[in-house]
Order: sequence, then structure tokens, then C-alpha cells
Amino acid sequence: PSGAVDNVLIESVNYESSITTNAWRAPITNFLAYAEQSFLDEVALEAGKDPVQFRLDLLQRAKTNPVGELGYDVDRMIGVVQAAKEKSNWGKNPNVKQGFSVYFSHRSYVAQVADIAMEGGTPTLKKITAVTDCGMVINPIGANHQVRGGIVDGMGHAMYGNLTFENGVPKQKNYDTYRLIRMKEVPEIETHFLTTDFDPTGLGEPALPPTGGSIANAIFAATGRRLRSQPFIEQKEFSDIKLDIRRA
Repeated sequence: PSGAVDNVLIESVNYESSITTNAWRAPITNFLAYAEQSFLDEVALEAGKDPVQFRLDLLQRAKTNPVGELGYDVDRMIGVVQAAKEKSNWGKNPNVKQGFSVYFSHRSYVAQVADIAMEGGTPTLKKITAVTDCGMVINPIGANHQVRGGIVDGMGHAMYGNLTFENGVPKQKNYDTYRLIRMKEVPEIETHFLTTDFDPTGLGEPALPPTGGSIANAIFAATGRRLRSQPFIEQKEFSDIKLDIRRA
């Protein structure tokens, strides 16, 4: 998170392409969050710290002695991190391996924990717990659906979504060759919302960005293998472990 680390340089580069693009849920943040949150897990491991506590330490630094501009509310970020840790029973079940991810995007804060259990030697994604601070929740049912939809989208994009081109023409032209996540592959999803008096903010997109990171970090916790690019299904590290996804 910004404000927590000295001597950070963040740059962007435009990549010119003749391939046209259009709308996609959670533009830009859908892949930035995965890269950032997966990397933070690697740094936490090298530092010998619990991944959640490592993030809380960084946020505390940003709160008490910030470096540069923040651009987000540190207390609200800390709030979803702590709530996700509590609601997911982080680290309390030795038979469940967990991955954590948290991201601020589209003016809302979402923390997620993915649970993986080993079943017959196969890592099985059992559950995703999500805690959201989107300000005052006006429509609880609609809010719940938005978070669940964002998580399902995030899972599908991270694990399967892959459009390739040859001579400017897409190879995948129908759903028999373009892989989407299926209903039977969606694990249990548990949603929580923090009660605040802040004005309502975005909900159509913020739940998607943290999902890929939480799943990738859980896979590492269960198998010791890092997935550093998407889609996961294209990575040798993913195909070898044969991740199973089942409803709890």
C-alpha cells in the first residue's frame, strides 16, 4: 500500500496494439491487484512474517508515518483486513491452507481469504470469505450479489480466461474454445460488509481484483508453488497440481 515503503517508484508504459479493446469488469485493477498481492505474499515469506500481519504492519506505518501521498483511507483498509482475518478464522485450522488478498479500487475496500483443503492429495478450493467496506449499504441483497458476482468473475478470469491472436485474428471464437468458469466450480462464498457512515461507493467492480491473489496465495500455502501469471490453467505449476473446485 502506498505510504508504507520508502523509495518506491511506480511507472506505467503504454503498449500500442492494433487489437481493439472494450469494457471489462474492474479495468486495470483486475490484474494489478493480483500482481501486487501475490508479490506481497512473497515478501512476507522472505521477511518471516504472517501474510496478514505483514500487511497490517505496512498499513500501520502508512498511518503513523506515511511516505508521500496516500490516496486512500488507511483506517478503512485496516478495518477490512482485520475483519477478514476474524471472519475467516485465519490460521486456526491446520487442515485448511489459506491465501489472503486486500485491495482498494473504485473507491471501495475488499479483503478476501481463500480456503484450500487437501482431499485425496488434491488441493481443493472450498471457500472464499470476503469483507467489504463500500460505505453505507443501501441494498443489502444487491450488494451481496455484486460481491459474489465479482468473485466468480475474478476466479474465472484468473484461472481460465485466455484470448490469443494469430495475424490479428482471435483463435477462440466460441465457448467451446474460450474457457469460462462453470457454476459447479464455484465454491462457498461468504460475504460480510462493514457498517459505516461513509457515502456509498462502488460495488460492481471492487470484489473482482483481490480474488486472483487470494487463490494464488492459497495454492502456494497448500502446494509450495507460485503462480506468477494468468490464466493459471496455462501455467505448468497449475496443471501439475490439478486444483479441484467444489461446493462445500
